[in-house]
Amino acid sequence: MNYLQHIKELNLKEPQQPIFFFKPESSLVSKNTPFYYPDFSKKVHYECELVVKINRLGKSISEKYAKNYYSEIALGLDMTCRDIQEKEIKDSLPWSLSKAFDYSAPIGEFINLNQLGAGVQNLNFKLFKNKSVVQQANTSDMLFSVDKIISYLSQFMTLKIGDLIFTGTPSGIGELTIGDHLEAFLEDKLNLSCEIK
Repeated sequence: MNYLQHIKELNLKEPQQPIFFFKPESSLVSKNTPFYYPDFSKKVHYECELVVKINRLGKSISEKYAKNYYSEIALGLDMTCRDIQEKEIKDSLPWSLSKAFDYSAPIGEFINLNQLGAGVQNLNFKLFKNKSVVQQANTSDMLFSVDKIISYLSQFMTLKIGDLIFTGTPSGIGELTIGDHLEAFLEDKLNLSCEIK
């Protein structure tokens, strides 16, 4: 819920504060490992997001100092069982089953921000599905900046070294089928490749 056009495509209200949910470590998939379609869902959607890796222990971090708590970023996919999530929303339940299942977070290679030649709030990224662009955005389009997100979250919980924060998806989310191939590019460099099996 961090890009206005995505909020509009879901017909939801613009949030006044960042909205969070959690994925466990068992959600992570790295090194371009395939994503295996779960047998408990019939409607899995992709959501491409910028991911920030926390590099210092932090609690109640001021927004002006938040930039000191990360130096590496990557692109990640927040795989979502939309059919399960629709029921969770209808019944006012947490999004745990639809978002936090095993292997629901394929993630690319982390890159030091110094290598990119642009600040974290001026980065282009896009997602290709079967060689066609389905999502693209610049991080300047975020409603809540990376530093704002870190500061806000750290008021409620301690951030630890290695924690990963997915920062929200732009518009263009869509359904996946077995056989699809996803490729995510950060500043025109391939960061993540994922086969759907």
